[in-house]
Amino acid sequence: MPIVAQSTETTDWVSRFADEVIEESERRAPGKPVVVASGLSPSGPIHLGNLREVMTPHLVADEIRRRGYQVRHLISWDDYDRYRKVPAGVAGVDESWAEHIGKPLTSVPAPRGSAHPNWAEHFKAAMIESLAELGVEFDGISQTEQYTSGAYREQILHAMKHRGDIDAVLAQYRTKPKPADQKKQQAKQKPVDEAELEAAEGSGAAAEDDGSSGTGGYFPYKPYCGNCEKDLTTVTTYDDDSTELTYACTACGFSETVRLSEFNRGKLVWKVDWPMRWAYEGVVFEPSGVDHSSPGSSFQVGGQIVGIFGGKQPIGPMYAFVGISGMAKMSSSRGGVPTPADALKIMEPQLLRWLYARRRPNQSFKIAFDQEIQRLYDEWDRLDAKVADGSALPADAAAHSRAVRTASGELPRTPRPLPYRTLASVADITAGHEDQALRILSELDPANPLASLDEARPRYDRAEAWINTHVPADQRTVVRAEPDAELLKSLDEQGRESLRLLLDGLAEHWSLDGLTHLVYGVPKVQAGFSADATPKELPPEIKTAQRSFFALLYHLLVGRDTGPRLPTLLLAVGQDRVRTLLGE
Repeated sequence: MPIVAQSTETTDWVSRFADEVIEESERRAPGKPVVVASGLSPSGPIHLGNLREVMTPHLVADEIRRRGYQVRHLISWDDYDRYRKVPAGVAGVDESWAEHIGKPLTSVPAPRGSAHPNWAEHFKAAMIESLAELGVEFDGISQTEQYTSGAYREQILHAMKHRGDIDAVLAQYRTKPKPADQKKQQAKQKPVDEAELEAAEGSGAAAEDDGSSGTGGYFPYKPYCGNCEKDLTTVTTYDDDSTELTYACTACGFSETVRLSEFNRGKLVWKVDWPMRWAYEGVVFEPSGVDHSSPGSSFQVGGQIVGIFGGKQPIGPMYAFVGISGMAKMSSSRGGVPTPADALKIMEPQLLRWLYARRRPNQSFKIAFDQEIQRLYDEWDRLDAKVADGSALPADAAAHSRAVRTASGELPRTPRPLPYRTLASVADITAGHEDQALRILSELDPANPLASLDEARPRYDRAEAWINTHVPADQRTVVRAEPDAELLKSLDEQGRESLRLLLDGLAEHWSLDGLTHLVYGVPKVQAGFSADATPKELPPEIKTAQRSFFALLYHLLVGRDTGPRLPTLLLAVGQDRVRTLLGE
């Protein structure tokens, strides 16, 4: 199938990578499905930083599917990795889980109360559910199943036979002294995934992530102990002809001799395991985190080791970190960091997809769980409108398309996508009373009233969840029960006149647009201008007068200087109560 030509001036980063991947796949494996890959370690909550490891190849794979090619997006679940430490902030887990450190993740009990059989499956399940909601199609590969079934037996034996070649590659990085400035830089860096973190910290006594050196030399394979199940083992001897391997466990003292050609309880060390999989699966495209760009990192070393397995290193970008507003860089082993499931509770899948699609992989960005989410939604709605009227720039339109649909079809969306900040304000003010919320929302546009809250869902539910879980109690809106008689009495003539002008126009302007016009117009009329006067026609002091008027209304309605947008607040409070609180 011919490559579809794309213009780099009018297309987005996804299209450009798709061009390269198709061309590379045709060169390596003509006529076969294009293979892209991601790797995730279910060592704890799989967070929004890890999601970039999936979304980058997903978006590229989806573009290739749109062009009519067959694609496999592999997600390797690194569930046969060692359990490194007890994550902080994981419910149902305490320090008693420390006794399992060193075991495969699939041999560690799930957190208390979980319906899943082990630690890895517990954290995989949440991610799988989120990926389904995001429209991500993938083929999942359990590394526990691959290793324990013997699927990699030939690759393991090949690695052991060529251990001298592997050791020679790794030795280039072990023996080189690191300059002081490089050490300082590495100290600042934080590994992007669990496997690389293990590589940085080592995986047990007398063993580094690139393999162990026992009395018999270097070995790129690490057994899990047959007694305690931990990987605190050292291979002492190995015979290439018989494949007899002897190891000893430093944790419990157990030792045994096994035939590696029949033994399935162990794995290649990470810096060998990853390139082995590239060759085994024929991976053409796989992104990696920015920390993999350093000399001696798994990706850099893997590029040399993959040839020993007869394969080639995948092409793919280094991707930058994803942050959370007000939070530091994420690590899944630490716990307490937002996951895709957490984000999807407060935002629709389209918005979350868009955040990953609109930025090139090497650009870092933040996902907002604070007030910034309202601005992001405003920006998204403006883009939605531009796409609808054909005025969006090509790259912006492409990112929008990737957010709202995949090659399989359009993602479910809210029928009436009302402004998120309006929905959040209504949810805040009504405190869960759906009939009251529907009354307010139906008055936003009297010419086309909302007939049911379902028309505003799921966006309304996301906004309500954000209000209930991410807005501090002291910032929630509580409407006054009684008028502030003291403040009303203290008003001068100008203050009383501003309230009269507002109250006189309430009935006529009782809609979102009408009230917006009214509250901004009162200070204009008081200053002798038309309520329709534009900012260019007004002196700067009008803005000051508007701010003072708004502050007065907030104090009289909710007892604070600020609050939800005034038109929304007025609709929420209702005409009768507004009149009472404003002293009519």
